[in-house]
Amino acid sequence: MLMLVDAAGLWFRAFYAVPESVTAPDGRPVNAVRGFLDMAAMLVERRRPTRWVACLDLSWRPAFRVELVPSYKAHRANPDGSEQMPPTLAPQITALLDVLGAFGLACAGADGFEADDVIATLAARDTDPVEVVTGDRDLLAVATDRVTVLYTGRGIAKMEALDAAGVQAKYGIPAAHYADFAVLRGDPSDGLPGVPGVGEKTAAALVTRFGAVEDILAAAHAGDDGFPAGAAAKVRAAAEYLSRAPGAVRGRTDVALHDVADDLPAAPRDPNRLAALAAELGIEAPVERMRKAIASALA
Repeated sequence: MLMLVDAAGLWFRAFYAVPESVTAPDGRPVNAVRGFLDMAAMLVERRRPTRWVACLDLSWRPAFRVELVPSYKAHRANPDGSEQMPPTLAPQITALLDVLGAFGLACAGADGFEADDVIATLAARDTDPVEVVTGDRDLLAVATDRVTVLYTGRGIAKMEALDAAGVQAKYGIPAAHYADFAVLRGDPSDGLPGVPGVGEKTAAALVTRFGAVEDILAAAHAGDDGFPAGAAAKVRAAAEYLSRAPGAVRGRTDVALHDVADDLPAAPRDPNRLAALAAELGIEAPVERMRKAIASALA
């Protein structure tokens, strides 16, 4: 089984879950590093994947999405266009990636794309069962009979395993049209305005009845009578937004990714470097926990 981890989602969760008083011997905060490794070890131990990839945002706000929807994540951007981030988190990300590299744990990203696109691409092109670890509901769109989303919105301990049937049962919409649902309803966390006057229930009814946004828009223009009262007029009034937003919200499955060496490493790729990093950062226990979790998963 292949496990794809929304790395930024996990290290942000770790940063806020573990106090900054957790520091390296030299006083640097390592709460995100420690928390990420502990959470990753727990996931590997419980779910027992044989392949694992940390998927990265090499562009957290891709230009093609901003061109389609200018408000996309705009409220989370600094004046220079960079992502707002606690100042003590950024250096921890560099350290964490060094640790993952020394372990031999795969990381994958692509210039101009978010982790969502990397995950969608890797999940779509694989043939094995896939589990996607994320706290981002947008990634529910990748759920199928083969791909399960481990949704961590309430934390790792309370994560929900949702395949396509699970998404349908929980949210009342087809997983394949979750992005269309988000386009219609809107999502303030991503700066996605949605269609004025169309809330969650109406959006769910529309994607269930018609499917993709393009089909909903066509039906509204054709005068189809399957719309809740007043919804067709609202869809027609938002035609320009609806013609652009799906391309910004849907995960891309065509990202050019080189072959990813995603097998869990039976032994660390660089044991000396891993030992040095563990001592430098004071994370010997989380490193050992991750080592044991990998050994258990591969046993």
